[in-house]
Amino acid sequence: MLEIGGRAPDLDWLMDLAGGISWPRLQSLWLHPNRSFHFRQSPGELEWLWRRHLETAEPLQYLVGRCPWRDLELQVGPGVLIPRQETELLVQLALSLATSSLPDGVSCTWADLGTGSGCLAISLARALPQSLGVATDISSEALALARVNADGAGLSRRIEMRRASWWQGLEPWWGKLALVVANPPYVPSATVETLEPVVRLHEPLLALDGGADGLVAIRQVVEGAREGLAPGGVIVLEHHHDQSEAVCALLEEAGLEAVASHRDLEGTLRFASARRRGPLPYM
Repeated sequence: MLEIGGRAPDLDWLMDLAGGISWPRLQSLWLHPNRSFHFRQSPGELEWLWRRHLETAEPLQYLVGRCPWRDLELQVGPGVLIPRQETELLVQLALSLATSSLPDGVSCTWADLGTGSGCLAISLARALPQSLGVATDISSEALALARVNADGAGLSRRIEMRRASWWQGLEPWWGKLALVVANPPYVPSATVETLEPVVRLHEPLLALDGGADGLVAIRQVVEGAREGLAPGGVIVLEHHHDQSEAVCALLEEAGLEAVASHRDLEGTLRFASARRRGPLPYM
């Protein structure tokens, strides 16, 4: 879910990631107020970050420059969407669907369309060590940070980064992709105007605005799936909370099979998956 800034959990997050004081340790200080501890950054610097967050609604992740996500710590900044907790399930779902068709040890090629910070691509590369991944993004700012994050994870040689829009730039791999994931912009344009300032004023509109019905980018991703996926290949998408029926209909109209909806951490239908007809060519 898109979140409001300036809450007590946000302050705890700042104390943890910027101050180096974990949440359990913060709680212990309430019981032992005389116990000594050392901040990673000075109290004055932490106060400045917090005040700036309150005054400008800048995301703390941008101010600190980092964002914990799954078992990663990613660099983030203006120009790249901040990875959300619910998107962690997209990785688990994609791996579950794809690996059910892959024999152990068999290599595959996958793609992350609109990679942003690179969070999905890095997670897939770590989970599929025999694989080769291709990650695309139209934003040069986002792609630069994705490269930094992939390099920091030691995976830059197994993820090819390309500046491209959705399926463009993937022509050499069309018809060979065993797995494709995408978290495209899906917020309807009118809804973007109602988002909290911490999101609306600072996160990239390019990664949020999905057009009048929120489905503009999703249509482009789905339209290329039948040609881009290998026979038996799987596509998994994240979408808006009220788009499940529409996205599944698009997948079916594209001639894909095994179309299914999947729920997020709060039980909302947030993801859709489908498969191209046929067995994977290396099975």
